[in-house]
Amino acid sequence: PFLLMAKWLLLDGYNLAFRSFYAIPDLTRSDGFPTNALHTWVRTLWWLEDNQTPDHMVAFYDSGAARREQLLPAYKSQRDEAPEAFSKQVPVLKALAVAMGYGQIEQEGMEADDLIGHCAVKLVEEGHTVTIVSADKDLAQNVCPNLFQLLPPPTANPKMGWKLLDEAGVEKKFGVPPSQIPEYLALTGDQSDNIPGLPGVGPKTAVKWLKQYHSLEGILANSGRLKPPRLQNTVHQNANQLRLSLALTELESLPTLPSLDCADLDVEALLALLKEYEMHQTRDRAEKRYSTQLVSKK
Repeated sequence: PFLLMAKWLLLDGYNLAFRSFYAIPDLTRSDGFPTNALHTWVRTLWWLEDNQTPDHMVAFYDSGAARREQLLPAYKSQRDEAPEAFSKQVPVLKALAVAMGYGQIEQEGMEADDLIGHCAVKLVEEGHTVTIVSADKDLAQNVCPNLFQLLPPPTANPKMGWKLLDEAGVEKKFGVPPSQIPEYLALTGDQSDNIPGLPGVGPKTAVKWLKQYHSLEGILANSGRLKPPRLQNTVHQNANQLRLSLALTELESLPTLPSLDCADLDVEALLALLKEYEMHQTRDRAEKRYSTQLVSKK
């Protein structure tokens, strides 16, 4: 049973998995099976558990992007195919998370962002505190009282550490409040999702326009007054493109809430997986970490 007023961590599964994959160079089992993502993945989940002390942790995974691909067939098309060494590790990553006692959610045709945003808002409405763990910019639109975003350290600069954003933090980072993040991204573009943005419009211009005209429609209605004047025509000519970009950056709401059941911690299954993938140091750490559970089973 879930606690009333519990603390939830909602993890953007692939976002963290890719970071784990690129965090350490090639590591393999003795037969050549890649294991580099697995080591960092387990340690990241433990770090989150120890530093954030949640009551529940749930990992969300993409399983298609039906709505956005209908709107924009090229959506995410510039992303390279995931490296084979990464794809091979994904089922193992998921199995490790389940053995560690975390929930797991995927829904056919849905992206993790939409599932996370929807569940986060619902949980906060029910009185819980929620932290979304992801580097994804479009998830900042969900931040509100009792709902935070925890950004992993940048891959290029790990020393910067983790960063927790509340509403003021979102505004400090982007220059606009959470409610304007979709419009901000529609104007500036979001490379990771192939959302083009407007040529010549950077973050400063987007922030200035949104402060002045409050919304994308407000900006379009005042395209003849925009400064710098050289962009007036660009905005006017790209009105439909901007509306499409906004539809892509807004998170989708779901008719039904996926079940947030969390698995029970299964130390034996976890140790067996760590042994199978020859993760000896991590297995030693797991034995120490869960020693009380192991003793109580004997």
